[in-house]
Amino acid sequence: MVKSGKQARRQGALAESPSHQMHRALQLALDVYAEEVGSDGPTQRQFAVLEAVSVQAGLTQTDLVKATGIDRSTLADLVSRMTAKGLLERERSTLDARAMAVRLSSEGEAMLQAARPKVQAADKRIMGLLPKGKREAFLEMLSELAAAADAAPEQARLAAKAEKKRLKDQRKAEKAAKKADKPAKSEKPAKAEKAKKPKKAAKPVDQAA
Repeated sequence: MVKSGKQARRQGALAESPSHQMHRALQLALDVYAEEVGSDGPTQRQFAVLEAVSVQAGLTQTDLVKATGIDRSTLADLVSRMTAKGLLERERSTLDARAMAVRLSSEGEAMLQAARPKVQAADKRIMGLLPKGKREAFLEMLSELAAAADAAPEQARLAAKAEKKRLKDQRKAEKAAKKADKPAKSEKPAKAEKAKKPKKAAKPVDQAA
């Protein structure tokens, strides 16, 4: 939340920095989560994966990236570690034989069921820090930011595609302009007829004396 007055002046530009304020809010949320869930429970990211897989079994890594918002490399390492701990089980995807899908193990299901009420308690504590009249709007703004984050990769792909097309069209235009500016080759002049050499005069015949 952007602060004003003396407190804002004390903090300087940080008070008006959305990224800084969101970082502080995120740290608060993670601290509350850790206090409620405890060291024996899943981390926030682990909980997100467990919850996503519980909604739909057989999700591939690409599906989980879309469902959780966790970047691909981090998610791959996370799923690997959760599988090693026995929280997830891997199997060949029924939709894509080249991809591996994951589903909850019995241990993962038990951890998820135990963590859910604690996560709800953490969320309640966080929302309790805001006035009641602002809570719904706060969640809506968070949803809009999350949607923007989800759309960013596709927008970047479309932007890259548009830039590639622009450069291609530019090269075509430059090539056409050069061709238009190049003077047309003049036809080769007709070969001038070779001048005929004058015939040599006949030698005079010596007359007999």
